[in-house]
Amino acid sequence: MSSELSLADHITFELRADIIGGRLLPGMALVENDLVSAYCASRNTIREALHRLGQEGLTRYVRNKGVMVRQLGVEDVRDLFNVRRTLELQAISASRPLRDAQSDRMLQALEATELAREREDWRAVGTHSLAFHQHIVGLLRSPLFDEFFTNVVAQLRLVFSTAPDESRFQAPWLVRDRQIHEWLVEGDKRAAEDAMSLYLDDSEQLLLQMLAPISQH
Repeated sequence: MSSELSLADHITFELRADIIGGRLLPGMALVENDLVSAYCASRNTIREALHRLGQEGLTRYVRNKGVMVRQLGVEDVRDLFNVRRTLELQAISASRPLRDAQSDRMLQALEATELAREREDWRAVGTHSLAFHQHIVGLLRSPLFDEFFTNVVAQLRLVFSTAPDESRFQAPWLVRDRQIHEWLVEGDKRAAEDAMSLYLDDSEQLLLQMLAPISQH
């Protein structure tokens, strides 16, 4: 993080990172007094950070309860996957041959996913898998898209946390991420793009199936 960023920027970044890391879950309260103490910040600074998270779709204000981590629904999932298709498929389609550094970053995310899977830490599996997809979007070489997609990832992380059985949801994807990476390394963009399209279709459908019983309550 740049030292030029304000304290509110840093707090927003850290709270967003806690969401992406699965440490802040849907429905959790973000208590102003606790955050003031934790960050040695003024109430106005905390309120500014919480307001930004609300603008990013990560929190919402609930009357008589305060600011809560947002719980996303079926329509949110559909919208998020529309965005994913636009960015991830375009990133693969427009990509140049992978540089070593790009491939290494993807491999690091895949290996971290593998280790988390061996530990049966499914929350971490989801977080590291999303990091792999951030590196896919990184192929567009656009800091604006990278920043935007970080927010998409945070919202996806909240959706994953809502799944009644996160292990069932996370288990299928690692082998498919590895295959997409291999095709990118080989320069077979068509195969990688087709695999990613099917991946996103399947992932969306599984999430929607898992969320359907929740949305009916």
